Amino acid sequence: MTITPTPPYQTIPAEWSLNGHKIPAQSLLPGLYVVATPIGNLSDITLRALSTLAACEVILAEDTRVIKRLLDHYGIQTQVRRFDAHASSAQIAAIVAVLKSGGSYALVSDAGTPLVSDPGSSLVAALVSANIKVVPVPGASAMLAALVAGGLSSDRFFFEGFLPPKSGDRRRRLRLLASVPGAIVLYEAPHRVLETLADCEAVLGNRDAVAARELTKLYETVVRGTLASLTAHFTNEAPRGEFVLVINQPGEAEAAGEPDIDEKLTDLMRTMSVKDAAAVLAGEMGLPKREVYARALRLVASLK
Repeated sequence: MTITPTPPYQTIPAEWSLNGHKIPAQSLLPGLYVVATPIGNLSDITLRALSTLAACEVILAEDTRVIKRLLDHYGIQTQVRRFDAHASSAQIAAIVAVLKSGGSYALVSDAGTPLVSDPGSSLVAALVSANIKVVPVPGASAMLAALVAGGLSSDRFFFEGFLPPKSGDRRRRLRLLASVPGAIVLYEAPHRVLETLADCEAVLGNRDAVAARELTKLYETVVRGTLASLTAHFTNEAPRGEFVLVINQPGEAEAAGEPDIDEKLTDLMRTMSVKDAAAVLAGEMGLPKREVYARALRLVASLK
């Protein structure tokens, strides 16, 4: 992507359309406008966002084809340039130079609020370091939509986004999240959601949870239950679409401390060797085998 400070890209009238009516866009001050776009329903966009997208010189988009559908729907003809997770430092430097010279750009993701499990943080950090204005234009968010529709306590929550793709790494991360005093919000792909639900239950226990998919779209689905019942549901009904998982905050027993590893080891060692018991528990809880084995040996020594 080659970007030069002049001439400005926006040479057509800055306007957008709604129900056949053309509406002039308000002029923008120099800087980057981080614009939230719909997560499915094209009506879920603010008037300010439409005006900003029409008035800026260039729209930086994760996927130009996705944003084009939105722009065409609202009669916006602003030029679009690709900006994704693979953007180079040279591309970022070029954007900084343009905005420093007085340009106004908008940054969008494929859906929802940019930078939330989406690329863009490196660009924003570079602009902040260069003392260039960064303006949020808020709007739709899959995370917040799932929270408010889920029916679980949402006074406090922790947004984790995507967990690691491998089960062992995923369980280790979940152990760090087990004592978070609030709901846990995850994003997950359909082909991995069953594995993730199983790992969540193994590490966090069978907590109340919500699985939301295709939010704001035609086949919007919000399934409420426990981690075990959600696993059963999507075992019988093939998971489709991108998922938001909301897992309830720990109960009083869970919040009191970590699971009683010694008790679990004791139970396992009644029917298997120390080494096998340590291996089984390490796998279930996502812990390093060596540490669990050492703990099991200490436990055996203390019982003699």
